[in-house]
Amino acid sequence: MSGHGFHVHGPHDHELEHAAHGNDDFASRIAVMTAIMATVGALFGYEGGATQNDAAMFKNESAIKKTEASNQWNFYQSKSNKQNLAELAMVLPGADAEKYRGEVSRYKSEKEEIKKKAEALEEDSKEWEHRSEAALHQHHRWAQAMTAVQIAISLAAITLLTKKKWLQYVSYGVAGVGAILAGLAWLHI
Repeated sequence: MSGHGFHVHGPHDHELEHAAHGNDDFASRIAVMTAIMATVGALFGYEGGATQNDAAMFKNESAIKKTEASNQWNFYQSKSNKQNLAELAMVLPGADAEKYRGEVSRYKSEKEEIKKKAEALEEDSKEWEHRSEAALHQHHRWAQAMTAVQIAISLAAITLLTKKKWLQYVSYGVAGVGAILAGLAWLHI
């Protein structure tokens, strides 16, 4: 317990502190490697969070573009309805057919522009969706890398408690797997 609050330490924390003040070379190496792995794990965690945020932002942008495209398609449908009414009015007895023929022509022209805009927005939405999926995949790689490093840190703590040299190498191997996964995340694989 300290003057600023209550602190809980696990057995490996006590061993790390003890190793730092002693001359136990094995424990000192494990302590240094644990600190390095914790730092690397924190970096992996940061990258994982950043890519998760990117994925969410890209997904949001995709949804916005989909909504804009939907609005354009609704506008297109409205113009189609007006065109249909103008076509119907052309054949009504006593109606000014030329006036309605001009409106039909105008609506057809306006619909083409609206259609192009709606299709472009749909393509934008698909691109943002693709970017979101890529960022989410990258996030999963960072999360896997961080998990491997956390497991390696846990194994290092067990190594420190049991003094098993072979467990030290297993810990380093798992940390190596974490580094490989981080490399895959970095390369977007």
